[in-house]
Amino acid sequence: MSQTLTQKILAAHAGENEVVPGQLIEANLDMVLGNDITTPVAVNEFNKAGFEDVFDKDHISIVLDHFVPNKDIKAAEQSKTCRDFSCSHCISHFYDVGKMGIEHALLPEQGVVTAGDVIIGADSHTCTYGALGAFSTGVGSTDMAAGMATGKAWFKVPSAIKFELTGKFAPNVSGKDLILSIIGKIGVDGALYKSMEFTGEGCKNLSMDDRLCICNMAIEAGGKNGIFAADEITEEYLKGRAEREPRFFYADNDAEYERVIEIDLSQIKPTVSCPHLPSNTKDAADLHDIKVDQVVIGSCTNGRLEDMEATYEVLRGKHIADGVRCIIIPATMDIYKECIEKGWATEFINAGAIISTPTCGPCLGGYMGILAAGEKCIATTNRNFVGRMGHVDSEVYLASPYTAAATALTGYITELEA
Repeated sequence: MSQTLTQKILAAHAGENEVVPGQLIEANLDMVLGNDITTPVAVNEFNKAGFEDVFDKDHISIVLDHFVPNKDIKAAEQSKTCRDFSCSHCISHFYDVGKMGIEHALLPEQGVVTAGDVIIGADSHTCTYGALGAFSTGVGSTDMAAGMATGKAWFKVPSAIKFELTGKFAPNVSGKDLILSIIGKIGVDGALYKSMEFTGEGCKNLSMDDRLCICNMAIEAGGKNGIFAADEITEEYLKGRAEREPRFFYADNDAEYERVIEIDLSQIKPTVSCPHLPSNTKDAADLHDIKVDQVVIGSCTNGRLEDMEATYEVLRGKHIADGVRCIIIPATMDIYKECIEKGWATEFINAGAIISTPTCGPCLGGYMGILAAGEKCIATTNRNFVGRMGHVDSEVYLASPYTAAATALTGYITELEA
């Protein structure tokens, strides 16, 4: 039987020759992930179930990234639970203040996840790692607890939508514009519990940072996972980085897909998701009358090095508009350090922005950029639901770093001209 890329990976990890959409399987896990919000719940379930030890200390990652450095007593207690559990079970991949980063940028950067893996994480944007040619998906904290104890998880094999990409982006257009365009086209439930598989000649024109961004937001279309087949770009990224030997899987040429969507990358324009759904997309060029109070550039979606470089190219030698707060958040400590070493951090500060330690903070309305009633923010984050970044009467617009940085300079939603 012909199989999709996701089916191939799941079959291998379930010890099966093949699997079919809708089939329930138990698969072996290569990595189990949690953060400072979800891990304490998983630890409680782990203890309640009577588990005494983890299945493999080297295949569990606990990243303190949402409220770290701790913003209040509750956050401190949650982090302490993570620290105590990681210490008592000798968790190899434990990331705290000073070496942590936003989990979905940190794990690929550090080579903790790799091609061919099956990965679960108690965070919905765990689907990010499909950019490496892995099957990765978000789960609840109870599933995380079971995964930590047994190294296994149950899955219903998803059917797939194939996105056939051709062409190349115009200048100042990125993977964020592509995934926002896709979500606008198919809706927030357009890929419900489906694998979003990206293929075609256009893939060779997408950087790894583009791919990570695209897979990160598969969940915003309802997807079970997003995934790219490994190619030369993947192999180059993993070289000297992956701590385990990558396993490369490929879809059969005659694999069956529920739907095939063809996209010419050259036709993608700077795109913005307007409140209050990621699918409410419009061309940035049509939103010039919308005044913003805050700009946030960062998150697990767009806090990587290419995002910082795009922001630098837009802001250098210029100054942010009066009345606009611009918050820039490098996604990991290594990216933060590169921003300093390359001189970008100085340019950000000269432009009137502030630079934060790596954190999810403002993305989920946690801290470091909460919105008051009536305020508008354009952000490179992934969700713009009611109250997502603060008051229920605030508004969040989602965009690429190019568009967000250009907006910071004018105070109004602005697309960056080629």
